[in-house]
Formats: sequence, structure tokens, C-alpha cells
Amino acid sequence: MRDFFNSRRQLLRFAAMGTLAVPAVTSFAQSALAEQGNMERAIAELRTALHSLREATPDKGGHKAKAVNLIEQAIGEVQAGIDFAARKFGD
Repeated sequence: MRDFFNSRRQLLRFAAMGTLAVPAVTSFAQSALAEQGNMERAIAELRTALHSLREATPDKGGHKAKAVNLIEQAIGEVQAGIDFAARKFGD
């Protein structure tokens, strides 16, 4: 009978640990999903900046073209981050 109570006590301990772990994992997943929203907004803002640069007068000593290139790279990196998180967190 003593083994039964020890096993039951251990079972309750494991259940309690699982109950505490689920909200922590859920909270982490929710913050990861919220971060996706920030990443999506960043891409939208980068695309707006890219559009503004493309509409600007040409040349600028090559700096405009370099800025366009860097923004295009940034959009690619942000998208890669979104894709990575989607694979990792099953978004």
C-alpha cells in the first residue's frame, strides 16, 4: 500500500509540473506569434520606403541605388525570419 501512495504522490508531482509547463510554453508560442505581427509590419514599412526611394529622382551619386539594394536585402532577411519562425513554431 505504501508503494501505491508514493507512486500516486509522484504522479501528482509530475502532473503539477506539466500543468505549470503548459502555460509557459503557450505564453512563449503566443509571444512568438505576436513577433510575427511585428515582422509583418516591418516588411510593410520597408516596402513603403522602397516605393518612396524608387519614386525619388534618379542618381544621388549611387546612394539611392545602394539604399534600394539594402532595403531589398532587408525585406528578404525579414521574410526569412518569418519563414523560419513559421517552420519552428508551426505558424
